[in-house]
Amino acid sequence: MDRSMISVDRWSDGSQAYFLTHLHADHTSGLSPAWNRGPLFCSRITAKLFPFKFPGFKLSLLRVLEIGQWHSVSLVSRTNGSATTVDVMAFDAHHCPGAVMYLFRGEFGCMLFTGDFRWEPTSTRAQIGRSMLLNAIGNDKVDILYLDNTYCNPSYSFPSREVAAKQVVDVIASHPKHDIIIGIDSLGKEDLLIHIARVLKIKIWVWPERLQIMHLLGFHDIFTTKTSLTRVRAVPRYSFSIETLEGLNEMRPTIGIMPSGLPWLVKPLEGNTNVLGSSPSIFCHGSKLNVKGRSPMYMNKPNGNCRAVERYHEYMYSVPYSDHSCFAEIKEFVKIVQPTNLKGIVSSSSSYVDPLYHFGRLLGEKLQSQCSYRNFDRKGGERVEAAYTKSALRIDDSSKAGKKRSRTKGDDVLGVQASSRVRILRRLRRGAKILELD
Repeated sequence: MDRSMISVDRWSDGSQAYFLTHLHADHTSGLSPAWNRGPLFCSRITAKLFPFKFPGFKLSLLRVLEIGQWHSVSLVSRTNGSATTVDVMAFDAHHCPGAVMYLFRGEFGCMLFTGDFRWEPTSTRAQIGRSMLLNAIGNDKVDILYLDNTYCNPSYSFPSREVAAKQVVDVIASHPKHDIIIGIDSLGKEDLLIHIARVLKIKIWVWPERLQIMHLLGFHDIFTTKTSLTRVRAVPRYSFSIETLEGLNEMRPTIGIMPSGLPWLVKPLEGNTNVLGSSPSIFCHGSKLNVKGRSPMYMNKPNGNCRAVERYHEYMYSVPYSDHSCFAEIKEFVKIVQPTNLKGIVSSSSSYVDPLYHFGRLLGEKLQSQCSYRNFDRKGGERVEAAYTKSALRIDDSSKAGKKRSRTKGDDVLGVQASSRVRILRRLRRGAKILELD
Protein backbone atom coordinates (compact mmCIF):
# COMPACT_ATOMS: atom_id res chain seq x y z
CA MET A 1 0.00 0.00 0.00
CA ASP A 2 1.29 3.47 -0.84
CA ARG A 3 0.22 6.94 0.24
CA SER A 4 -2.06 7.23 -2.78
CA MET A 5 -4.41 4.91 -0.89
CA ILE A 6 -4.53 6.14 2.74
CA SER A 7 -3.35 9.26 4.57
CA VAL A 8 -3.24 9.77 8.34
CA ASP A 9 -3.34 13.37 9.61
CA ARG A 10 -2.28 14.47 6.13
CA TRP A 11 -4.73 16.43 3.98
CA SER A 12 -3.10 17.04 0.62
CA ASP A 13 -4.59 15.59 -2.53
CA GLY A 14 -3.84 12.12 -3.81
CA SER A 15 -5.27 9.64 -1.29
CA GLN A 16 -8.49 7.65 -1.46
CA ALA A 17 -9.24 7.66 2.29
CA TYR A 18 -8.19 10.04 5.06
CA PHE A 19 -7.88 9.33 8.78
CA LEU A 20 -7.82 11.95 11.55
CA THR A 21 -6.39 11.02 14.96
CA HIS A 22 -7.66 14.10 16.83
CA LEU A 23 -8.61 17.75 16.42
CA HIS A 24 -5.50 19.56 17.61
CA ALA A 25 -4.50 22.16 15.05
CA ASP A 26 -1.14 20.61 14.21
CA HIS A 27 -2.94 17.47 13.05
CA THR A 28 -5.60 19.31 11.03
CA SER A 29 -3.31 21.67 9.11
CA GLY A 30 -4.70 21.58 5.58
CA LEU A 31 -8.29 20.89 6.61
CA SER A 32 -10.88 23.61 6.02
CA PRO A 33 -14.66 23.88 5.62
CA ALA A 34 -14.10 23.62 1.84
CA TRP A 35 -12.00 20.42 2.03
CA ASN A 36 -13.64 17.61 -0.01
CA ARG A 37 -10.89 15.25 -1.20
CA GLY A 38 -12.39 12.01 0.11
CA PRO A 39 -13.99 10.21 3.03
CA LEU A 40 -12.61 11.31 6.39
CA PHE A 41 -12.53 8.67 9.13
CA CYS A 42 -12.48 9.69 12.80
CA SER A 43 -13.85 8.81 16.24
CA ARG A 44 -17.42 9.57 17.28
CA ILE A 45 -16.35 12.35 19.67
CA THR A 46 -14.20 13.97 16.99
CA ALA A 47 -17.15 13.84 14.58
CA LYS A 48 -19.31 15.53 17.22
CA LEU A 49 -16.81 18.37 17.66
CA PHE A 50 -16.07 18.68 13.94
CA PRO A 51 -18.82 21.19 13.02
CA PHE A 52 -17.66 23.49 15.80
CA LYS A 53 -14.05 23.38 14.61
CA PHE A 54 -14.93 23.53 10.90
CA PRO A 55 -18.33 25.22 10.46
CA GLY A 56 -19.70 24.59 7.00
CA PHE A 57 -17.72 21.39 6.50
CA LYS A 58 -19.52 18.82 4.37
CA LEU A 59 -20.43 16.37 7.13
CA SER A 60 -21.40 13.67 4.63
CA LEU A 61 -17.64 13.12 4.18
CA LEU A 62 -17.24 11.99 7.79
CA ARG A 63 -17.05 8.29 8.58
CA VAL A 64 -17.30 7.38 12.26
CA LEU A 65 -15.13 4.53 13.53
CA GLU A 66 -16.30 2.92 16.76
CA ILE A 67 -13.56 2.14 19.27
CA GLY A 68 -12.46 -1.49 19.27
CA GLN A 69 -14.37 -2.59 16.17
CA TRP A 70 -12.93 -3.67 12.84
CA HIS A 71 -14.02 -1.61 9.84
CA SER A 72 -13.36 -2.54 6.21
CA VAL A 73 -12.47 0.12 3.66
CA SER A 74 -12.67 -0.75 -0.03
CA LEU A 75 -9.91 0.84 -2.08
CA VAL A 76 -8.31 0.53 -5.50
CA SER A 77 -4.61 -0.14 -5.90
CA ARG A 78 -3.03 2.67 -7.93
CA THR A 79 -0.24 0.34 -9.07
CA ASN A 80 -2.33 -2.39 -10.73
CA GLY A 81 -5.87 -1.01 -10.58
CA SER A 82 -7.23 -4.00 -8.70
CA ALA A 83 -9.70 -3.76 -5.81
CA THR A 84 -8.34 -4.26 -2.31
CA THR A 85 -9.65 -4.05 1.23
CA VAL A 86 -8.02 -2.41 4.23
CA ASP A 87 -9.23 -3.31 7.71
CA VAL A 88 -8.82 -0.68 10.42
CA MET A 89 -9.52 -0.53 14.14
CA ALA A 90 -9.45 2.58 16.34
CA PHE A 91 -8.27 2.64 19.97
CA ASP A 92 -8.62 5.28 22.66
CA ALA A 93 -5.34 7.23 22.67
CA HIS A 94 -6.21 8.97 25.96
CA HIS A 95 -4.64 12.21 24.72
CA CYS A 96 -7.55 14.63 24.36
CA PRO A 97 -11.29 14.10 23.74
CA GLY A 98 -11.77 12.02 20.61
CA ALA A 99 -8.09 11.14 20.14
CA VAL A 100 -7.51 7.67 18.71
CA MET A 101 -4.74 5.49 17.33
CA TYR A 102 -5.28 3.30 14.26
CA LEU A 103 -4.31 -0.29 13.51
CA PHE A 104 -4.33 -1.05 9.76
CA ARG A 105 -4.27 -4.52 8.22
CA GLY A 106 -4.23 -5.48 4.55
CA GLU A 107 -2.13 -6.95 1.76
CA PHE A 108 0.66 -4.60 2.83
CA GLY A 109 0.83 -6.18 6.29
CA CYS A 110 -0.02 -4.73 9.71
CA MET A 111 0.67 -1.12 10.71
CA LEU A 112 -0.07 0.92 13.82
CA PHE A 113 -0.28 4.72 13.91
CA THR A 114 -0.51 6.12 17.45
CA GLY A 115 -1.10 9.79 16.76
CA ASP A 116 -0.57 11.64 20.05
CA PHE A 117 -1.23 9.39 23.01
CA ARG A 118 -0.62 8.72 26.68
CA TRP A 119 -1.11 5.26 28.13
CA GLU A 120 -0.06 5.48 31.77
CA PRO A 121 0.53 2.19 33.64
CA THR A 122 -1.99 3.20 36.32
CA SER A 123 -4.73 4.29 33.92
CA THR A 124 -7.77 2.02 33.64
CA ARG A 125 -8.51 3.45 30.19
CA ALA A 126 -4.97 2.64 29.09
CA GLN A 127 -5.20 -0.89 30.48
CA ILE A 128 -8.39 -1.46 28.49
CA GLY A 129 -6.72 -0.02 25.39
CA ARG A 130 -3.65 -2.23 25.75
CA SER A 131 -5.76 -5.35 26.12
CA MET A 132 -7.90 -4.38 23.15
CA LEU A 133 -4.86 -3.63 20.99
CA LEU A 134 -3.07 -6.89 21.81
CA ASN A 135 -6.23 -8.87 21.07
CA ALA A 136 -6.57 -7.08 17.74
CA ILE A 137 -2.94 -7.76 16.78
CA GLY A 138 -3.30 -11.41 17.78
CA ASN A 139 -0.63 -13.58 16.25
CA ASP A 140 0.24 -10.99 13.62
CA LYS A 141 3.35 -8.83 13.72
CA VAL A 142 3.16 -5.03 13.52
CA ASP A 143 5.34 -4.32 10.52
CA ILE A 144 5.64 -0.58 11.15
CA LEU A 145 4.81 1.39 14.29
CA TYR A 146 4.34 5.13 13.70
CA LEU A 147 5.03 6.40 17.21
CA ASP A 148 4.29 9.56 19.19
CA ASN A 149 7.90 10.29 20.14
CA THR A 150 7.30 13.76 21.59
CA TYR A 151 9.21 12.91 24.77
CA CYS A 152 11.47 10.21 23.36
CA ASN A 153 14.43 11.09 25.55
CA PRO A 154 15.38 9.55 28.94
CA SER A 155 15.49 13.06 30.40
CA TYR A 156 11.72 13.24 30.24
CA SER A 157 10.24 11.67 33.34
CA PHE A 158 7.04 12.95 34.90
CA PRO A 159 4.25 11.54 37.05
CA SER A 160 0.86 10.29 35.97
CA ARG A 161 -1.81 12.86 35.25
CA GLU A 162 -3.63 11.73 38.38
CA VAL A 163 -0.64 12.65 40.55
CA ALA A 164 -0.02 15.90 38.65
CA ALA A 165 -3.68 16.91 39.04
CA LYS A 166 -3.32 16.51 42.81
CA GLN A 167 -0.25 18.73 42.64
CA VAL A 168 -2.27 21.43 40.90
CA VAL A 169 -4.94 21.25 43.61
CA ASP A 170 -2.22 21.54 46.25
CA VAL A 171 -0.92 24.72 44.65
CA ILE A 172 -4.41 26.23 44.46
CA ALA A 173 -5.25 25.25 48.04
CA SER A 174 -2.00 26.86 49.21
CA HIS A 175 -3.14 30.20 47.79
CA PRO A 176 -6.65 30.60 49.29
CA LYS A 177 -6.74 34.36 48.72
CA HIS A 178 -5.39 34.34 45.18
CA ASP A 179 -7.08 34.23 41.82
CA ILE A 180 -5.79 31.29 39.80
CA ILE A 181 -5.00 31.34 36.07
CA ILE A 182 -4.41 28.01 34.28
CA GLY A 183 -3.11 27.96 30.70
CA ILE A 184 -4.80 25.39 28.43
CA ASP A 185 -5.45 24.75 24.74
CA SER A 186 -8.78 24.83 22.96
CA LEU A 187 -9.10 21.07 23.47
CA GLY A 188 -7.55 18.91 26.17
CA LYS A 189 -6.90 19.02 29.96
CA GLU A 190 -10.62 18.53 30.65
CA ASP A 191 -9.88 15.81 33.22
CA LEU A 192 -7.57 18.18 35.08
CA LEU A 193 -10.17 20.94 35.26
CA ILE A 194 -12.90 18.53 36.34
CA HIS A 195 -10.64 17.17 39.10
CA ILE A 196 -9.98 20.69 40.38
CA ALA A 197 -13.68 21.54 40.36
CA ARG A 198 -14.74 18.38 42.18
CA VAL A 199 -12.03 18.36 44.85
CA LEU A 200 -12.31 22.08 45.66
CA LYS A 201 -16.08 22.13 45.06
CA ILE A 202 -15.92 25.15 42.77
CA LYS A 203 -16.76 26.06 39.20
CA ILE A 204 -14.08 26.77 36.60
CA TRP A 205 -14.21 29.85 34.38
CA VAL A 206 -13.54 29.27 30.68
CA TRP A 207 -13.84 31.56 27.67
CA PRO A 208 -17.11 31.36 25.64
CA GLU A 209 -15.80 29.16 22.80
CA ARG A 210 -14.30 26.74 25.32
CA LEU A 211 -17.63 26.61 27.17
CA GLN A 212 -19.33 25.49 23.97
CA ILE A 213 -16.84 22.64 23.63
CA MET A 214 -17.43 21.65 27.27
CA HIS A 215 -21.15 21.53 26.62
CA LEU A 216 -20.64 19.42 23.50
CA LEU A 217 -18.61 17.03 25.64
CA GLY A 218 -21.46 16.80 28.14
CA PHE A 219 -20.12 19.02 30.94
CA HIS A 220 -22.91 21.47 31.76
CA ASP A 221 -22.62 22.24 35.48
CA ILE A 222 -18.87 22.57 36.12
CA PHE A 223 -17.85 25.44 33.85
CA THR A 224 -18.96 29.05 33.62
CA THR A 225 -18.17 32.30 31.83
CA LYS A 226 -19.12 34.42 34.86
CA THR A 227 -15.98 35.58 36.64
CA SER A 228 -17.95 36.44 39.79
CA LEU A 229 -18.69 32.74 40.42
CA THR A 230 -15.13 31.48 40.80
CA ARG A 231 -11.53 32.47 41.46
CA VAL A 232 -10.13 29.76 39.13
CA ARG A 233 -9.92 30.57 35.43
CA ALA A 234 -8.73 28.41 32.55
CA VAL A 235 -7.43 30.72 29.83
CA PRO A 236 -6.01 30.17 26.32
CA ARG A 237 -2.28 29.54 26.29
CA TYR A 238 -1.72 32.51 23.99
CA SER A 239 -3.00 34.83 26.75
CA PHE A 240 -0.87 33.20 29.46
CA SER A 241 2.33 35.16 30.11
CA ILE A 242 4.29 36.69 32.95
CA GLU A 243 3.34 40.11 31.59
CA THR A 244 -0.34 39.21 31.93
CA LEU A 245 0.16 37.86 35.46
CA GLU A 246 2.01 40.99 36.51
CA GLY A 247 -0.85 43.12 35.21
CA LEU A 248 -3.45 41.05 37.04
CA ASN A 249 -1.48 41.31 40.28
CA GLU A 250 -1.81 45.09 40.17
CA MET A 251 -5.53 44.52 40.74
CA ARG A 252 -5.73 41.30 42.75
CA PRO A 253 -3.26 38.67 44.05
CA THR A 254 -3.00 36.17 41.19
CA ILE A 255 -0.86 33.16 40.34
CA GLY A 256 -0.56 31.27 37.09
CA ILE A 257 -0.23 27.51 36.64
CA MET A 258 1.11 25.98 33.44
CA PRO A 259 0.32 22.24 33.17
CA SER A 260 2.89 20.81 30.77
CA GLY A 261 5.40 18.02 30.34
CA LEU A 262 7.92 20.54 29.04
CA PRO A 263 10.77 21.59 31.35
CA TRP A 264 10.26 25.25 32.22
CA LEU A 265 13.22 27.30 33.31
CA VAL A 266 13.83 29.56 36.21
CA LYS A 267 15.72 32.78 35.80
CA PRO A 268 14.26 35.81 33.94
CA LEU A 269 16.69 37.15 31.39
CA GLU A 270 18.22 40.45 32.40
CA GLY A 271 16.14 43.38 31.22
CA ASN A 272 13.18 41.27 30.12
CA THR A 273 10.85 39.80 32.71
CA ASN A 274 8.82 38.08 30.03
CA VAL A 275 11.61 35.84 28.77
CA LEU A 276 12.92 33.10 31.03
CA GLY A 277 16.47 31.92 30.72
CA SER A 278 18.41 28.78 31.43
CA SER A 279 18.76 27.10 34.78
CA PRO A 280 21.41 24.69 36.03
CA SER A 281 18.74 22.14 36.92
CA ILE A 282 15.50 21.18 35.26
CA PHE A 283 14.49 17.97 36.90
CA CYS A 284 13.40 17.64 40.46
CA HIS A 285 15.21 15.36 42.86
CA GLY A 286 13.63 15.73 46.28
CA SER A 287 12.21 19.13 45.35
CA LYS A 288 9.86 21.10 47.50
CA LEU A 289 7.43 23.86 46.69
CA ASN A 290 7.94 26.99 48.77
CA VAL A 291 4.80 29.03 49.29
CA LYS A 292 4.91 32.41 50.94
CA GLY A 293 3.79 32.17 54.55
CA ARG A 294 3.53 28.38 54.43
CA SER A 295 5.68 25.37 55.05
CA PRO A 296 7.39 23.80 52.06
CA MET A 297 5.15 21.45 50.09
CA TYR A 298 6.85 18.22 49.07
CA MET A 299 5.43 16.86 45.86
CA ASN A 300 4.34 13.25 45.50
CA LYS A 301 6.87 11.66 43.13
CA PRO A 302 6.13 8.12 41.89
CA ASN A 303 9.84 7.56 41.36
CA GLY A 304 13.01 9.32 42.31
CA ASN A 305 13.58 10.94 38.93
CA CYS A 306 10.35 12.81 38.26
CA ARG A 307 9.93 16.52 37.86
CA ALA A 308 7.63 18.00 40.46
CA VAL A 309 5.88 21.33 40.83
CA GLU A 310 8.38 24.17 40.48
CA ARG A 311 8.01 27.89 40.98
CA TYR A 312 9.63 29.73 38.09
CA HIS A 313 8.46 33.23 38.83
CA GLU A 314 6.85 35.10 41.68
CA TYR A 315 3.51 34.54 39.99
CA MET A 316 4.06 31.33 38.00
CA TYR A 317 4.14 27.62 38.74
CA SER A 318 4.78 24.76 36.35
CA VAL A 319 3.17 21.37 36.96
CA PRO A 320 4.31 18.30 34.96
CA TYR A 321 0.83 17.41 33.70
CA SER A 322 1.27 15.92 30.24
CA ASP A 323 -1.08 14.43 27.66
CA HIS A 324 1.90 12.76 25.94
CA SER A 325 3.70 9.67 27.19
CA CYS A 326 7.00 10.18 28.97
CA PHE A 327 10.07 8.20 27.95
CA ALA A 328 9.45 5.22 30.24
CA GLU A 329 5.86 4.91 28.99
CA ILE A 330 6.97 5.10 25.35
CA LYS A 331 9.54 2.37 26.00
CA GLU A 332 6.93 0.14 27.64
CA PHE A 333 4.57 0.68 24.70
CA VAL A 334 7.24 -0.39 22.20
CA LYS A 335 7.92 -3.50 24.29
CA ILE A 336 4.22 -4.39 24.26
CA VAL A 337 3.72 -3.83 20.52
CA GLN A 338 7.05 -5.41 19.46
CA PRO A 339 7.02 -3.92 15.94
CA THR A 340 9.35 -4.98 13.17
CA ASN A 341 10.12 -1.36 12.31
CA LEU A 342 9.60 1.95 14.05
CA LYS A 343 9.20 5.55 12.89
CA GLY A 344 8.62 8.64 15.00
CA ILE A 345 5.86 11.03 13.93
CA VAL A 346 7.61 14.02 15.53
CA SER A 347 10.81 15.22 13.91
CA SER A 348 13.06 18.23 13.83
CA SER A 349 16.28 18.73 11.91
CA SER A 350 17.89 20.50 14.87
CA SER A 351 16.90 18.18 17.68
CA TYR A 352 15.36 14.98 16.37
CA VAL A 353 16.44 11.72 17.94
CA ASP A 354 15.46 8.66 15.91
CA PRO A 355 13.42 6.38 18.19
CA LEU A 356 15.49 3.49 16.87
CA TYR A 357 18.43 4.92 18.81
CA HIS A 358 16.69 4.13 22.08
CA PHE A 359 14.42 1.26 21.07
CA GLY A 360 16.11 -0.48 18.16
CA ARG A 361 17.29 -3.31 20.41
CA LEU A 362 13.65 -4.02 21.28
CA LEU A 363 12.80 -4.75 17.65
CA GLY A 364 15.01 -7.80 17.16
CA GLU A 365 18.47 -8.44 15.80
CA LYS A 366 17.44 -7.57 12.25
CA LEU A 367 17.17 -3.87 12.98
CA GLN A 368 19.75 -3.45 15.70
CA SER A 369 22.46 -2.83 13.13
CA GLN A 370 20.22 -0.31 11.37
CA CYS A 371 19.65 1.96 14.37
CA SER A 372 20.42 5.54 13.50
CA TYR A 373 22.85 7.37 15.72
CA ARG A 374 22.86 10.49 13.63
CA ASN A 375 21.51 13.77 14.95
CA PHE A 376 22.28 12.67 18.50
CA ASP A 377 25.06 14.25 20.49
CA ARG A 378 25.60 12.09 23.56
CA LYS A 379 27.20 14.92 25.50
CA GLY A 380 24.28 17.18 24.77
CA GLY A 381 21.64 14.49 24.53
CA GLU A 382 21.98 13.05 28.00
CA ARG A 383 20.64 16.19 29.61
CA VAL A 384 18.24 18.50 27.86
CA GLU A 385 17.58 22.13 28.60
CA ALA A 386 14.96 24.36 27.06
CA ALA A 387 14.21 28.04 27.14
CA TYR A 388 10.87 29.61 26.36
CA THR A 389 9.92 33.08 25.23
CA LYS A 390 6.94 35.33 25.75
CA SER A 391 5.78 34.51 22.25
CA ALA A 392 5.94 30.79 23.00
CA LEU A 393 3.56 31.29 25.90
CA ARG A 394 1.16 33.00 23.53
CA ILE A 395 0.87 30.16 21.06
CA ASP A 396 -2.44 28.31 21.39
CA ASP A 397 -3.34 24.93 19.95
CA SER A 398 -5.62 26.80 17.58
CA SER A 399 -2.96 29.21 16.28
CA LYS A 400 -1.04 28.90 13.03
CA ALA A 401 -0.29 25.23 12.92
CA GLY A 402 1.82 25.45 9.84
CA LYS A 403 4.54 27.21 11.78
CA LYS A 404 4.40 24.74 14.64
CA ARG A 405 5.44 21.56 12.92
CA SER A 406 7.68 20.69 10.06
CA ARG A 407 6.53 17.52 8.39
CA THR A 408 8.81 14.64 7.55
CA LYS A 409 8.66 13.73 3.89
CA GLY A 410 9.58 10.43 2.38
CA ASP A 411 8.27 7.23 0.91
CA ASP A 412 6.41 6.02 3.99
CA VAL A 413 4.06 3.15 3.43
CA LEU A 414 1.23 5.16 4.93
CA GLY A 415 0.58 8.72 3.86
CA VAL A 416 1.48 9.77 7.36
CA GLN A 417 1.99 13.37 8.32
CA ALA A 418 5.06 13.12 10.52
CA SER A 419 5.19 16.13 12.80
CA SER A 420 7.65 18.49 14.37
CA ARG A 421 5.48 19.61 17.24
CA VAL A 422 8.00 20.18 19.98
CA ARG A 423 11.32 21.64 18.96
CA ILE A 424 12.63 21.65 22.46
CA LEU A 425 15.66 19.40 22.28
CA ARG A 426 18.47 21.69 21.24
CA ARG A 427 21.95 20.79 22.31
CA LEU A 428 23.01 21.67 25.84
CA ARG A 429 23.68 25.40 26.35
CA ARG A 430 22.13 26.27 23.02
CA GLY A 431 18.64 26.82 24.40
CA ALA A 432 15.52 25.80 22.55
CA LYS A 433 12.74 27.19 20.46
CA ILE A 434 9.39 26.02 21.74
CA LEU A 435 6.75 26.19 19.06
CA GLU A 436 4.03 24.29 20.88
CA LEU A 437 3.45 23.44 24.46
CA ASP A 438 2.19 20.11 25.71
